[in-house]
Amino acid sequence: MKNQWMNILIGSVRVKAQGKGVERLLNACVRNDIVIWNVKKHSDHIVTFFIKLSDVKRLRIVARRSECKLYFVGKTGFPFFCKKALSNTGFLLGICLFFVIVFLLSNMIWGIEIKGAKPETEYRIWKELKRMGIEKGAFQFLVDDPETIQKKLTDRIDAITWVGVEWEGTTLYFRVVEKEQPEEPKKIGAQHLVAKKKAIITDMFVEEGQPLVSVHDHVTKGQLLVSGIIGKEGQTKLVPAKGKIFGETWYKSTVVLPLDATFRVLTGKYMEKHYIKIGNISLPVWGWEKPKFTNYEINVQKRPFRFWKWDLPLYYERVIFRETAEVKRSYTWEEAFAKAKELAREELKEKLPDDASIKGEKVLHQTKENGKVVVELHYQVIENIAIPQPIVQGD
Repeated sequence: MKNQWMNILIGSVRVKAQGKGVERLLNACVRNDIVIWNVKKHSDHIVTFFIKLSDVKRLRIVARRSECKLYFVGKTGFPFFCKKALSNTGFLLGICLFFVIVFLLSNMIWGIEIKGAKPETEYRIWKELKRMGIEKGAFQFLVDDPETIQKKLTDRIDAITWVGVEWEGTTLYFRVVEKEQPEEPKKIGAQHLVAKKKAIITDMFVEEGQPLVSVHDHVTKGQLLVSGIIGKEGQTKLVPAKGKIFGETWYKSTVVLPLDATFRVLTGKYMEKHYIKIGNISLPVWGWEKPKFTNYEINVQKRPFRFWKWDLPLYYERVIFRETAEVKRSYTWEEAFAKAKELAREELKEKLPDDASIKGEKVLHQTKENGKVVVELHYQVIENIAIPQPIVQGD
């Protein structure tokens, strides 16, 4: 037969027919739509062939009219396997238990390797992994995905610049890049110090070089502040001018702030649903209730199940519903004006170096336009205005 797999599924029987009417038996099978195959003639009165298990009763009826005796000498197929398995319950349970154990072991974490980290950093990583439930013996589909693990480690451990997280079978690999320690200062060649912007000098601290300006002097951008040429005329030498020249500089900032604004925030409440997913079919495992929240956002985490070293077309899916709330914020004119000034100052601080300070501020313009507050401010800032300029031949 062409469809051998179907025969294995429904079961087939090998029949031995013996008698003078074997040919009549075969012809009668064809007439009664009894499918036979692999017909072999062993002698004039003995023939063997295969039939489907479902045709056995019909064959017995046909055989009575053909002066033949039937002997069933073989049987194959899934029904016979199941019958034999049921008679050997222990063997069947053993096979099922074997596959269950291999499946569970294939979805557990059996190895964690951390490369590229110093011993103290590695210890901190192990500690954080344990806090996240990532350790040997934990189920892979119950831990966070690699992207989330990476983000949590980089946020919690300041010594890490980057960490790569990768699954290989039942082992979790971490590739760590630590923050570089400050390098020793490079040898500096001969240089001047010049002004990076116009300012009024407020303070000076010169380590090396010849100062050319004094406190209260008004300087312009590019003006020479500290010379790298020192000594008397005819006995000069070149040095790398070093120091800090603090000056009062000026900045302008414009802030636009709406009086009324609406935005969404997370309330902290959430619920989870867990599914086993096969293709587009999701079978709920835990969490059958509908979300009780009116407004929420959905986060889906999907992990494949494994058997030995292969990914199965079977997934564990975790769906997290996080409640959100709509918050309306309204400012009075005074509150908006104060908030705008605060935002402008914070924005300026982010642009300034660490050793700079804001000396004073002045409101240049304030107005209310289309439900928004527009504030223009002027700032007086004390900062280091000195930047190096290499000395070239001819200076």
